[in-house]
Amino acid sequence: MTVLLTGGAGYIGSHVAVELLQSGYDVIIADNFYNSSTEVLRRIEKITEKSIITYHVDIQNPADLEHIFKQHEINAVMHFAGYKAVEESVQQPLKYYRGNLDSTLTLLETMHKYQVKNLVFSSSATVYGNPSTLPITEACPIGNIVSPYGWTKYMIERIITDYAEATADFSAVIFRYFNPVGAHPSGLIGEAPNGTPNNLMPYITQVAMGRRTRLSIFGADYDTPDGTCIRDYIHIMDIAAGHIAALPFCTSHKGVEVINLGTGVGHSVLELVSAFESATGIHIPFQIVDRRVGDIPVCFASAAKAKALLGWQATRSLRDMCHDAWNWQLKNPNGFTTVE
Repeated sequence: MTVLLTGGAGYIGSHVAVELLQSGYDVIIADNFYNSSTEVLRRIEKITEKSIITYHVDIQNPADLEHIFKQHEINAVMHFAGYKAVEESVQQPLKYYRGNLDSTLTLLETMHKYQVKNLVFSSSATVYGNPSTLPITEACPIGNIVSPYGWTKYMIERIITDYAEATADFSAVIFRYFNPVGAHPSGLIGEAPNGTPNNLMPYITQVAMGRRTRLSIFGADYDTPDGTCIRDYIHIMDIAAGHIAALPFCTSHKGVEVINLGTGVGHSVLELVSAFESATGIHIPFQIVDRRVGDIPVCFASAAKAKALLGWQATRSLRDMCHDAWNWQLKNPNGFTTVE
């Protein structure tokens, strides 16, 4: 079975690629390497001892995508490609609407032309906005969204759902990720953002490495036990395992299923910092700064549906997440530019 991964060289896509290859799937990656490195491809092949086919393309371009579908018999698509920084989306909304929506529309049109009927989409818990109830189930209202990034995920979910209703035998699993962190236990691939990290864990590891002097915590006056935001941090390898579980479900069911991928447990920013210090023995200096636009106080999942439908549940602890993130950073102080 051949699976196309759009954005497959990115943080989540690369870890899913490893799990797919090790599970016996053939993998094709389509990526423009906007926020990733071609070095990740070599690392994936080193971990798996298997080869991958890669296209350096912009999937907003119909001709680029059509070339891939002409060359290969693709059985399923996992769609990771897209801009993903909440704060940047507030500052540059048109970039996010154009890039994220156009790429998805082009992908679905190409899948339709070549009769590819299975899709796994990388959505986000941001579609829930500021939730009215906790833990967040898939039945919770969506649309109370605070960033253009979140709105693009909301709109893409709607596009996929409408397309599935109009297309016989089409199947989609829409994963709403909570907060992926950590890295592959080999330390060969991990989260390697360009420039200043938008996510918490790589910022912590860069402070631990001495690349940054201190961590900035955006707000300590939220209505939470310690005043900092609470999130459902989930190990990237648990996220990847969820995608492996989704494929047989997707190919044997029709229509759209929306599924949360989270642990079901929330931890505050200060709790994550403390867990990292405990796992590594390294002190993380921090400063409290103003709240960040687009952040909400508390967000954690109910993962019951994933267990019921896919037989999947997160198995790795917060300590595991911190340990593997640090192992990756320690072995790759400059990300994928580090020479092994």
